Amino acid sequence: MIEALEIRKNAVVGLVVGVVVAALAYLFRVLELLGPAAGGREYPVVGPEGWFLLLAVVFAAATALLVMLVLTGVRIVQLTRDV
Repeated sequence: MIEALEIRKNAVVGLVVGVVVAALAYLFRVLELLGPAAGGREYPVVGPEGWFLLLAVVFAAATALLVMLVLTGVRIVQLTRDV
């Protein structure tokens, strides 16, 4: 069943998409490509770059999971239509 649903391929695609999206979001935020953030905040322990890196890791994991679930759902629909 795992092979029929192509879960491994979907997980790899999801991971790549998640990492790329999170890296782009991290670069836009840390390099301030859209301008500086409004207001001043203090980021304890690791500084703003560290906090945004942690946020990027969570964002990458969530995006990877979402992409994998969507691709697996599409594959399920394809398999049910073939039957």
